Amino acid sequence: MDRLTGLTVFTRVVENGSFSAAARRLSMSVTMASNHMRALEDRLGARLLNRTTRRVSLTEVGKAYYERCRQILAELEEADGAAAALQSAPRGTLRLFTSTNIVRFISPLVAEFLALYPEARIELSLGERMVDLVEEGFDLAIRTTPITDSSMIVRRLAGWQHILCCAPAYLERHAPPTRLADLARHNCLRYSYYPYGDDWHFIAPDGTPASVRVSGNLLTHSGNTLLYMALRGQGLFLAPSFIAADDIKAGRLVRLLADHQPLHFDISALYPHRNYVATKVRRFIDLVAERFREHQQWLDPQAAG
Repeated sequence: MDRLTGLTVFTRVVENGSFSAAARRLSMSVTMASNHMRALEDRLGARLLNRTTRRVSLTEVGKAYYERCRQILAELEEADGAAAALQSAPRGTLRLFTSTNIVRFISPLVAEFLALYPEARIELSLGERMVDLVEEGFDLAIRTTPITDSSMIVRRLAGWQHILCCAPAYLERHAPPTRLADLARHNCLRYSYYPYGDDWHFIAPDGTPASVRVSGNLLTHSGNTLLYMALRGQGLFLAPSFIAADDIKAGRLVRLLADHQPLHFDISALYPHRNYVATKVRRFIDLVAERFREHQQWLDPQAAG
């Protein structure tokens, strides 16, 4: 028999004065209530109740045990209430890990979330590595690169593309590439966590997959560093549209090989559990998804120019 149910039956019998009244309150049969009570006494090796045909009364052991059971059940109800309160509105600390490259979009959402839910707190960590959410104690990660951990729950937030580009100053010193193979002869500024390493992937004009192996004098996980170098004419940049869109619109960067489309990627929310997702996690994900829908121009290479 379930130990907690036995404690509950015992407490309700004492409070209601009979097995029948306790059974009605607990929506179980009198026989089942008696069985739980018997199993509890057998486990303890002590009689808790004196039973007659008309009433029940506590033994000396039963009196001491009842006081502790009443306290335990009261604390359990209080714990249930606290858990329900945490689920009704975001409260407590949300530990969030997100890509450095999209922090300028995430930061306003952090501010908005904390303004909406003053009882919530956020611990925000930044980086490009693939974190172990469970091992490192994160509630949520927002990633811009493909997810490899199949044990995690993934919710797609928005799609995005790279844009192959460079500064006009680079083209003053180097002939622009006219074929994909030409990229192998250029200084290519490379991102450490690009999913295909030094093989840059595209969709050719005829719709077939195409790739070229590139090299260059800079390899980094910092999108801002890559952008800085590209703007100063140091090389070609396979740039995320959410990093380079403003500079392409302004003409500080120019698009190359526009007939070759880079692959699509997703910005995704990653979290460990599907059932009983904490309200703070669910509400933050919903907020991010809503804002990304409102600002799709951050991610759309066509809108970028």
